[in-house]
Amino acid sequence: MSDIKAIIGLGNPGAQYTQTRHNAGFWLIDALAGRYHATLRSERKLLGHYARASIEGRDIHLLAPSTWMNHSGQSIGALAAFYKLPPESLLVVHDELDLAPGLARYKQGGGHGGHNGLRDTINALSQNKNFYRLRLGIGHPGSASQVVNYVLGAPGKSERQAIDEAIDASLETLPLALAGDWARAMNQLHSFSAA
Repeated sequence: MSDIKAIIGLGNPGAQYTQTRHNAGFWLIDALAGRYHATLRSERKLLGHYARASIEGRDIHLLAPSTWMNHSGQSIGALAAFYKLPPESLLVVHDELDLAPGLARYKQGGGHGGHNGLRDTINALSQNKNFYRLRLGIGHPGSASQVVNYVLGAPGKSERQAIDEAIDASLETLPLALAGDWARAMNQLHSFSAA
């Protein structure tokens, strides 16, 4: 099992999207950077905001793409190429419609599940799907026709609190995941529920 070398949070740039559900990946990256005293700065060659963080003695790349969500792969591909990172060393953090707010799950590989940020990432990594994912539950509006407005909308207060608690729980398990102890990391995170 490859060591994780980079953690990438997905979202949309711009103040109007900061509080939207689709930006849950950004929320985690911001919280992670804050916890480990890393400052995300705009990095043109990576098409995103980038920092290096020392997490439990491990040197980890942090990235929040400044491309639109649907073009996340441009930034992730640039990071992987510049630092010569194989897909198996990437952990991509994203919002997940199929999980309720307050739930978070680790996963390796698989398809994009209709998530355009993941779709573009898979394309940018030459169809290699073997990167790790951290799925942050945001719930589902109940109808496919409502999904776009839903993910681009802000969660209610209790819903946001549940998502933030799941982010905190995720941060607690990240050192285990980074150390390659995926069984313990998954068990600890998957038994957590803010609901």
